[in-house]
Amino acid sequence: MSTSVGPTATPPAGSRTAASRPPGNKPWVSGMVLFAGVVMLVDGILEVFHGIMAIAEDEVFVTTPRYVFKFDLTSWGWIHLVVGALVAVTGFFLVKGAAWARVAGIFLASLSLIGSFLSLPYYPLWSLVIIALDVFVIWALCVYRED
Repeated sequence: MSTSVGPTATPPAGSRTAASRPPGNKPWVSGMVLFAGVVMLVDGILEVFHGIMAIAEDEVFVTTPRYVFKFDLTSWGWIHLVVGALVAVTGFFLVKGAAWARVAGIFLASLSLIGSFLSLPYYPLWSLVIIALDVFVIWALCVYRED
């Protein structure tokens, strides 16, 4: 019995070569989605802490008296707490590989981005960092294609 080894050999079942990969799907994208899930998990946990901080101690934040989107800091705290918890849970399921978590992740990262933009005068540097992370998460989840 002789098996053919060389260019005419067929690859094992379930393996994919670069030629059989769908066009436009790079091998590093799934790694970026995994990283986006971890970023969402950490971002959500930090947003929960940010919300707790705003609920418990309003004096920690600087207030802007003439801001168009002015809310009470306790209201901002509850918004960040709820959105942060949802982002963290979605990030966890994204790391686990749930397909629905990609769509929910795009939606929740967009909500987080808008909330961070609206709270820009209260914590500007933190809000800019969260906005940048949310833009990355949205990009990574939109570029991903199922194999």
